[in-house]
Amino acid sequence: MSEVHAARRARLRDRCAANGAAAALVTRPANIRYLTGTAPAGAALLIGPGHDDTDATLVRLRPPPEDGGPDEAPDDLRSTVLPAPDGDAAVAAADLARERHADALAVEEHHLTVTRHRAIASVVDTLPLVDLGGAVEQLRLIKDEHEIANLRIAAEIADQALGELLESILVGRTERHLALELERRLVDHGAEGPAFRTSVGTGPHSGAPRHVPTDRRVEEGDFLTVRLGARYRGYRCEVGRTFVIGTAPAAWQIDLYDLVFAAQRAGREALAPGVACRDVDRATRQPLTAAGHEEGLAQWSGHGVGLEIDEDPRLSPAAMGKLDACVPVTVEPGVHLPGRGGVRIDDTLVVRPVADGGPELLTITTKELLAL
Repeated sequence: MSEVHAARRARLRDRCAANGAAAALVTRPANIRYLTGTAPAGAALLIGPGHDDTDATLVRLRPPPEDGGPDEAPDDLRSTVLPAPDGDAAVAAADLARERHADALAVEEHHLTVTRHRAIASVVDTLPLVDLGGAVEQLRLIKDEHEIANLRIAAEIADQALGELLESILVGRTERHLALELERRLVDHGAEGPAFRTSVGTGPHSGAPRHVPTDRRVEEGDFLTVRLGARYRGYRCEVGRTFVIGTAPAAWQIDLYDLVFAAQRAGREALAPGVACRDVDRATRQPLTAAGHEEGLAQWSGHGVGLEIDEDPRLSPAAMGKLDACVPVTVEPGVHLPGRGGVRIDDTLVVRPVADGGPELLTITTKELLAL
């Protein structure tokens, strides 16, 4: 993978040069990991000045002895370790750029605090600071096949954990206990950990977006919604499903489930290279609004995933831009009826052209309305 990371750094160097900056200071952890394959806590990455990769340096903090050593830097990358754990790697990296006589330094202003930006400015003296903006995030948008392979494994792990939960006895157990069990199963199956905090909602809590599990116990006749994801080699996926507990679903539960299922299917079928992000959102949202559920819908119908769980692109009414091939996204409509509960269905897919079979579904747990 060292060649892959070097090529990514070269693309960033070219983009910076086109904007008049010979060096770039990267501080956002996910961006550092994308460019190097590692992201030690508190690290900063200096790229340039120069026209090749010999000037790329990962600046790290030396942790206290009881914490062990810092993550190893890749073999193809120079590494500088600050002697004190309370130093600032970004400031040290900026000082390196000054020593190397960069004519300008691009920084990730969206990630820096005002205090940290001032500290960097104080050490570079007259060296101009320019905004790197979302240059690395734009490079991260389209995934290569190595990244998609990691997402595919993360999805398999999440599906395994969810499938095992469905085979266990659920009545009487709390939302919090089920969420913790799911996260343990993710690790058991090879995940580094959960991709985000697992959400389990039962009864009146079901279908609520971003619900935080409580001590409410599962009861017969409840809707049960689960949203979880696995993190594998830094890459994160997402899956969400809704079930009925212990009995045949009521008529209103079947109707609501069928509606959300239709919305999710419409969103999935709309995914294709060149399609506007807002059009995918519109396709997903339209069945729900037509049924009178416009109020209370989430601000978006899906989002990108990768080294972070909420990446670009956004599938929302105000979203700009169009989808590209090899962009992984979620499609996750839901309806929550206050006091009764609701339905959420969530999949991770990779945008593919029709000639390649259309969108690739990574999360394959059944979407049938099961009575558990």
